[in-house]
Amino acid sequence: MSAFGFRKPDDLPAIIPVFPLTGAVLFPRSALPLNIFEPRYLNMIDDALAAERLIGMIQPVDGGAPVKPALADVGCVGRITTFSETDDGRYLITLTGVSRFRVGREIDAPSPYRKVAADWYAYATDLSERDNAAAIDQEMLARALRDYSVAKGFQVDWEAAAGAPAEMLVNAVCAACPFSPEEKQMLLEAVTLADRSDALVALLELGASASGGGPIQ
Repeated sequence: MSAFGFRKPDDLPAIIPVFPLTGAVLFPRSALPLNIFEPRYLNMIDDALAAERLIGMIQPVDGGAPVKPALADVGCVGRITTFSETDDGRYLITLTGVSRFRVGREIDAPSPYRKVAADWYAYATDLSERDNAAAIDQEMLARALRDYSVAKGFQVDWEAAAGAPAEMLVNAVCAACPFSPEEKQMLLEAVTLADRSDALVALLELGASASGGGPIQ
């Protein structure tokens, strides 16, 4: 079961608050730090802390209304695992991913923040902790990441990468690389870790090639 005691989709709430944020994706068992300062989202954090501490991260869809943009079909709910308040009234929190969800419908709620009915069943396996090391080709991923980092000119902590569990490594690379919001959404929606790893390798290879880099000999 998940670290927070959720064994099956029915253990999760049917309605959740959501935080639409372009380019920010949360994966199960990964951590996402957030700096909260808008009044409606400060309200959301207060309400979440008084309840299950769950918040759904989801990307808005391009072309939506600026005040209330359309939402992506899939997001990921996280639990607030660290929380602090600054002198100027901001909240600094960390969300730890629990499970992805598909948006059923948006709820017409009186709260200043948005809520959706969440369908958990498409990603029910997110609640199962398991050894995923055999699910991906870590050598291929490391090779693609090396080519990409050289082409893009950024540093990678190779010692940490070599010792990271497979799922943690894939999700960390997905979150850290400067992919477009659409590409990050594609990675989020990949059903299995193997699917996500394959898509990630393809994006890394494409990015290295587009930057004029090629495989290191």
